[in-house]
Amino acid sequence: MLQSIEAPGTRESVEAGRAAAEAIRAEALRLGFGTVGFTEALLPEAVRARLEDFLAAGMHGSMGWMADRAAQRAQPRGLWPEAVSVVTLGMNYGPAENPLAALARRDRGAISVYAQGRDYHDVVKSRLKQLGRWMVQRFKGSELKVFVDTAPVAEKPLAQRAGLGWQGKHTNLVSRSHGSWLFLGEVYTTLALPPDPPERDHCGGCHRCLDICPTAAFPAPYRLDARRCLSYLTIEHKGPIPEEFRVPMGNRIYGCDDCLAVCPWNKFAKAHSEPGFAPRAALRAPKLADLAALDDAGFRALFSGSPVKRIGRDRFVRNVMIAVGNSGDPSLRPVAQARAEDADPVVAEAARWAVGRLDEAGTIAPPPSHACGAGSATGRQPLPGVAGVRRTAPNGVEVPHHPRRLADEP
Repeated sequence: MLQSIEAPGTRESVEAGRAAAEAIRAEALRLGFGTVGFTEALLPEAVRARLEDFLAAGMHGSMGWMADRAAQRAQPRGLWPEAVSVVTLGMNYGPAENPLAALARRDRGAISVYAQGRDYHDVVKSRLKQLGRWMVQRFKGSELKVFVDTAPVAEKPLAQRAGLGWQGKHTNLVSRSHGSWLFLGEVYTTLALPPDPPERDHCGGCHRCLDICPTAAFPAPYRLDARRCLSYLTIEHKGPIPEEFRVPMGNRIYGCDDCLAVCPWNKFAKAHSEPGFAPRAALRAPKLADLAALDDAGFRALFSGSPVKRIGRDRFVRNVMIAVGNSGDPSLRPVAQARAEDADPVVAEAARWAVGRLDEAGTIAPPPSHACGAGSATGRQPLPGVAGVRRTAPNGVEVPHHPRRLADEP
């Protein structure tokens, strides 16, 4: 059993570090993580610069916590000066079915894949704590801290430097083995562990994730304007949904998986085998009529143990009302009308919009048959401001990127 690692720089310390890394990797895989990598607790200056540019442009919207702890996010040792190495870990949550299929069921709500099972914070954090306890016991005198999306950690740049994947043009981490379906976690440690080779960008000329975005939230490849992202709007945004994004929302009531689901690297991904991530039947494609009737107690009961619970009943029912209005189903008009005088003014306004939208449903012309032409591999035309823009990847930066990250980005 390894008790400690020798003084840094010696041959013994290098060998001990390699042995420690392999032991940690084996234990992490045993605990259910799908991929493990190691990197120094140091990020390039480009990460800080791009984060500052992102914040200065206001692209973080109302997520003020990103700006409040930007310095700690940009550099691991800004959060914990004693950190020497970072163990980065990924846990597969790949869906068994195409998540975009739910978008065609207009009387149902589409909930992001990651939020259909148990809260990933609980599942991943529990495994990280188990790994952390094992490390402290195995490597006497070492210290560590574990993080899962709940502290200012630049998890995607760290994951790329540790070889887990690369930040794609949708700003999510992409893995050659797991596609876009990885939950990330980190262990900051005082152990000197040899770094793994960083992963290079494999996006090439593909831009499916950019083309499919229903709100043109990507001003350029590798850049996301969270203010236009449906994950931000349905999860983080507290006020009324801006008019220009209501129709593009469709029936997405919590998060959006579009840019994740169309990534070609998903063909190498496998469906997860983690029981905690199994979708609950009640959340796979819930009826909008049932969701619209939820009061606070009903909402809390339905979403107990789910990340959806954190946004609260009012914000959630606001989203449901937009989906009702987009359903084109006249039978849902009474559902919307019943919420037109809701105690929450944002819900009430969304309900009145839904009523008006449904009243117009019979006069709205269907899209022309050529609307889904050959503009992209997904059958959608490239969106304005996306096609033809520069496609050279800059160094990675941690910005909101994924349904769960927009909800819980550290």
